[in-house]
Amino acid sequence: MRDAEWLARKLLRCKAFPNPDGSKAWDRDVTQLGGEVLLVSQFTLHARFKKPRPDFSKAMGPEAAREFYAGFLALVRSMYSEDRVKDGRFGAMMQVALVNGADLG
Repeated sequence: MRDAEWLARKLLRCKAFPNPDGSKAWDRDVTQLGGEVLLVSQFTLHARFKKPRPDFSKAMGPEAAREFYAGFLALVRSMYSEDRVKDGRFGAMMQVALVNGADLG
């Protein structure tokens, strides 16, 4: 849980957006802009290649990962805004599109 809290704080405080007046890049976090957060579970990020195939032996098992992700999602929502934090479906093959240049200010 301590790791989840640290990660949630880092995610919400990440200065990844420019100041709305354009004066400074990397100046605002998502909460300052009232933006939305899309959380997508991605267990494959904890893979390594062993021979010609990916190895997920160090990743959490499906049930533990599902519980952790649900807890992390609830934590981020409680630290920011229930309706501004969206999520995908755990374990599903998802396609996500990003449109750059949206007005965040």
